[in-house]
Amino acid sequence: MTIPTPHALGYYFPAEWHPHRATWLSWPHKEASWPGRLNDVYRPYCQFIKEVSVGEQVCINVADAAMEKFASTHLIEAGVNLARISFHHHPTDDAWCRDHGPAFLINPNAAIKKIIVDWGYNAWGGKYPPYEQDDVIPTRVGGALDIPVYHPNIVMEGGSVDFNGQGTILTTTACLLNKNRNPHLSQYQVEEYLYEYYGASQILWLGDGIVGDDTDGHIDDITRFVNSDTVVTVVEEDRTDENYGILQENLLLLKKMRLVDGKQLHIVELPMPKPVSYEGQRLPASYANFYIANAAVVVPTYRDDKNDQQALDTLAKCFPGRKVVGIDSTDIIWGLGSWHCLSQQEPEI
Repeated sequence: MTIPTPHALGYYFPAEWHPHRATWLSWPHKEASWPGRLNDVYRPYCQFIKEVSVGEQVCINVADAAMEKFASTHLIEAGVNLARISFHHHPTDDAWCRDHGPAFLINPNAAIKKIIVDWGYNAWGGKYPPYEQDDVIPTRVGGALDIPVYHPNIVMEGGSVDFNGQGTILTTTACLLNKNRNPHLSQYQVEEYLYEYYGASQILWLGDGIVGDDTDGHIDDITRFVNSDTVVTVVEEDRTDENYGILQENLLLLKKMRLVDGKQLHIVELPMPKPVSYEGQRLPASYANFYIANAAVVVPTYRDDKNDQQALDTLAKCFPGRKVVGIDSTDIIWGLGSWHCLSQQEPEI
């Protein structure tokens, strides 16, 4: 007997601005992700948790009691209210919960109103083994919350897709059609999985991601929905910068796109920060990697006063009902991701 898909049962992945019950994180512990800088990430990471926890519970995956104690010490130092934090002893290989964490879908009319989809995870095409512990995190979370878990049995990362809550998914060909993910699937077949396991009705495709992005072009570094018909997209003004052409091409594609109802997208341009490099490596610094929490929109900043402020001002206009907070991500981005990459929302229902 074939098990009905989440879409067939009326479930869908809500937009990030839908009210959250919680935000899920996996505590950073992998030295190889921040070579020589791991201890430097804890202060900004705990600042992020402090801002998010004002408006919702924060659930943190940790390996064991020792890691829980270590994390608690840092959180207390940062002034975080531990009553807003819940620890779960779910060992992980790395910290990027957007990609290995649970995808929560909801159906307000169902008897069971919330489910989890556990996509396959292979550390962005097998780049950073081991990843076996990360791959099972969604099912572990489903067990902890006692809610059903669905398994599409294909690779999919949360940072590769963005949602408007009205049936539209935004993604990139560079990532989802990369042969290091699901080489046996055509674009049509990938779209069918997105429809059936995210409850979507339309897929909009952009091209390449920014330079330095080891995920092969995640959408959450370039273009994000801020409401059902508006996106912010990063653009590079310096014509000599290697991101200039990539982002101009994506901007042109966005201008041609239409939503399910035929409406054109409203497009708001975000600047790119000045190039951020470490030991000669260009890092994927982008203001698009913000996280929409209940109490705030947390935006990565990069010690670039002019562009940091422009990005914060632009996003403040996009989220008039929320506080927009910048947190220095210069040390965090050495791990090749920022606030959105580190977090996964659990919707309220």
